[in-house]
Amino acid sequence: MADGTSANPGTLPSVGRQYDAGPYVPRHGGLGALRRAAAGCQGCPLFEHATQTVFGAGSAHARLLLVGEQPGDQEDRQGEPFVGPAGRLLHRALEEAGLGDEDTYVTNAVKHFKFTTSAGGKRRIHKAPTLREMTACRPWLEAELRLVTPEVVVVLGATAGRALLGSSFKVGEQRGVLRPMPALGDDPADAWQGQLLATVHPSSVLRSDDREAAFRGLVGDLSVAASALG
Repeated sequence: MADGTSANPGTLPSVGRQYDAGPYVPRHGGLGALRRAAAGCQGCPLFEHATQTVFGAGSAHARLLLVGEQPGDQEDRQGEPFVGPAGRLLHRALEEAGLGDEDTYVTNAVKHFKFTTSAGGKRRIHKAPTLREMTACRPWLEAELRLVTPEVVVVLGATAGRALLGSSFKVGEQRGVLRPMPALGDDPADAWQGQLLATVHPSSVLRSDDREAAFRGLVGDLSVAASALG
């Protein structure tokens, strides 16, 4: 790969079937180089049906980085993360937690929209990514984290938590508690002095029977991140 560019997908065997985005990730360059390279990622089969790659967005110097599960229908159409109903709720929760003025970077553990279609074929219904798909996409998330090096990472929901903390992660057991940011690779030195906090995904608030209580819980967790940032 050339600096700041990705490999040519045509030179890769079994495109989309190797379940590894690593060969597409540029070795050099900033977030702009990552975004350009990710647009052509075919590191797992999800690219085949999604409209486009939905890469992260926000400040390259953000102190706060939020990781969701995957793009939804609106994100897939617009090409930006957290622009649908769950995203609007998240931004409201950030405001109420005192993080409205904080520079943030938002992204997803998986960069392509995974869905099934309704019986009539007119509506695209979210489908959770598999562990294999999350693992395939992890090189993009690792690259984003290494470039932004935020002070606090907030994982939103089970998928984001498993992407960074392993398959045994459970939101209910770990939400609202700050912990040291784990190393990204096998080398313990591949880490920084950041902290990680888990909470629910805003889409779960929208599905809750008691939406107000669920929203207040999300705000409470985000307030912990606000306190950590001072």
